[in-house]
Amino acid sequence: MKKIGFSVYPAHVKLDENLGYIDKAAKYGFKRVFTCLLSVKGDKEKILDEFKKTIAHANKYGIEVIADINPEVFKYLEISYDDLGIFKDMGLYGIRLDNGFSGMEESVMTFNKYGLKIELNMSAGTKYVDNIFSFQPNLENILGCHNFYPHRYSGIGYNHFMKCNEQFKKYNIRTAAFVSSKNAKYGPWPVSEGLCTLEEHRNLPIDVQAKHLFSTNLIDDVIIANEFASEEELKALSNIDPYMLSLKIELKDGIPDAQKDIVFKNIHFNRGDISEYMIRSSKYRVSPDTPGFEPFNTTDIKRGDITIDNSLYQNYTGELHIALKDMDNDGKTNVVGKIAEDEVFLIDYIKPWQKFRFNL
Repeated sequence: MKKIGFSVYPAHVKLDENLGYIDKAAKYGFKRVFTCLLSVKGDKEKILDEFKKTIAHANKYGIEVIADINPEVFKYLEISYDDLGIFKDMGLYGIRLDNGFSGMEESVMTFNKYGLKIELNMSAGTKYVDNIFSFQPNLENILGCHNFYPHRYSGIGYNHFMKCNEQFKKYNIRTAAFVSSKNAKYGPWPVSEGLCTLEEHRNLPIDVQAKHLFSTNLIDDVIIANEFASEEELKALSNIDPYMLSLKIELKDGIPDAQKDIVFKNIHFNRGDISEYMIRSSKYRVSPDTPGFEPFNTTDIKRGDITIDNSLYQNYTGELHIALKDMDNDGKTNVVGKIAEDEVFLIDYIKPWQKFRFNL
C-alpha cells in the first residue's frame, strides 16, 4: 500500500507544536513520519526524551517514524551498528542512513533483532545499493528514500531521479521521495528555500508534486519534507489516488451534459497505439445520432485542451482526447475544457494503457 508522510523536527520546534501537527496529519490519513537526528546538538538526555515523546505520539496513530542518521550519530550516541536497541527504545520504525558505511555494516543492520527497517539514501546514483546486496542483506528490512534539497537549484533532475529509482526497484525495495510545502518554515538546516527531491517541483503546488512522483510508478511513499504544511495542503495530499493519475481541469461554459458525463463519469485510459498529437480515450464512443454531441466550441486546439469528437466525426463521436500538441480544428471536434496550467506537464507521463480521470 502506498503511503503519504510528513516531517517533524523536535530539535527545532516546540514539543506541543509537533504533537498538534501529528494529530492534524493523522486525521488526514498520513502513515509515515520523517525526523532527523543529524542536526541534534546539546543536552543528549533532554533531546532524546523529546524525540521519544514525539515518536510515541505518532505511534498512537499507527504512524511509522524513521529517523535520519549517519556514522557521526552513532559516535554521538556512543552506540555500535551491531546493536540498534537505542532506536527501538525510542519507538522508531526504522533508521535512514544519510551517509552509509562500507556495505557490510548495512547488511548486518538489516538482521537486527528488533526488526527495525534500514532505509538507504537513494539519490547518489552510485553502486551503493549493489554493494550492500553483495553482502546478502535481509531484503525484508531494507527501504529506500531520496534526499531533499533546501538550496534552490540544487535538487536532482528527473533523468537522474529515474535512474536511481530503477537501481532500487530492481531489488524490489520500497521507495520514497520528498515534496515541499509552500506554507512550511522549518527543516533540519537553517537554509530552507523549499525542501523537495526534484528541483522542478520547488514552486509547484504540493499535490501536483505528489501526483508527479506517484505517476512514475517507481515511488511508493511521498513525504512532506518541511513543517508545518497547511491544513489545506494536508487535505490535498490525502485526496490523491496514488494508483491513478487524476488531472484538474477547467470546463468550458455551456458544455452539454452528455459530454460532461463522458469527461467525469468514466475512468479513461490511453490507447496502446499511441499518437504523438493526443492521448486518446476511445472506449466511450457513441452513435453519431446520440443527442448532446452536436458541434460545440470548435476552436483550434491547444496543448492541454480536453476535446470530444462531435457527431460530424461519424464513428469517432464521443472519443475523448487530451491534446499533446497544438492542432487545427475543422469543426468536427469540440473543445470542452483544458488541463489546469500547473498540471499540463503531467500529460507527458501518461503511458500506453495507463488509466486516468479528471476532476474540477
